[in-house]
Amino acid sequence: MGQKVNPTSFRLGLNKNWDSMWFAKKKEYGQYLIEDFKIRKYIQENLKNSGISKIFIERPTKKCIVTIYTSRPGFVIGKKGSDIDKIKNNLNKISSSYVSVNIKEIRKPELDAYLVAENVAQQLEKRIAYRKAMKRAMQSTLRLGAKGIKVTVAGRLAGTEIARTEWLREGSIPLHTLRADVDYGEAEAETTYGIIGVKVWIYKGIVFEKDRKKIDEENKILTEKENVAAS
Repeated sequence: MGQKVNPTSFRLGLNKNWDSMWFAKKKEYGQYLIEDFKIRKYIQENLKNSGISKIFIERPTKKCIVTIYTSRPGFVIGKKGSDIDKIKNNLNKISSSYVSVNIKEIRKPELDAYLVAENVAQQLEKRIAYRKAMKRAMQSTLRLGAKGIKVTVAGRLAGTEIARTEWLREGSIPLHTLRADVDYGEAEAETTYGIIGVKVWIYKGIVFEKDRKKIDEENKILTEKENVAAS
């Protein structure tokens, strides 16, 4: 059997970051971990079909900053910010620290592995042929500049009695190259025949140390500007 490693965890500290960034003492660690889990669960359950890709949590002193990465910021914010205020109030009930919520737009959802997997899963739920859904997603991703994409679906495809795995790949997916920026995402399609799992790998190119430092600096400046505007 081949040994599979999650491409994101394989590159942590190189060109990928953790989804939660905080330090806690021994007594607080378990509490913060459970809070993070509950915050993510609440957002994912209450903001379905809002194009949410990632929920990033930071904990500076006595504060919890939740950043929601979404392709549909208008759906999350709501009319005149009513929905975001409701989310913030409910998250403050879950967390022991004061919660502030930031929204970041994903400008190219076709290059986000989780959103591509979610899109394929939604098409499968609408009874669209799995090969058609896979090819359509791959074409739109490659059109926007990705260097390679691989899509895998597994389950009772087309309602067959025996579950099987099918996959398609275009371009290159260098899973063993640590410098390679490989985005990975998985989703589930709840069909009448059972759950079909969807996995997506998107290769965006090689990331060098100088490029990563430049991106980190740009993100830091943007975050500081957003925090100043929010305050």
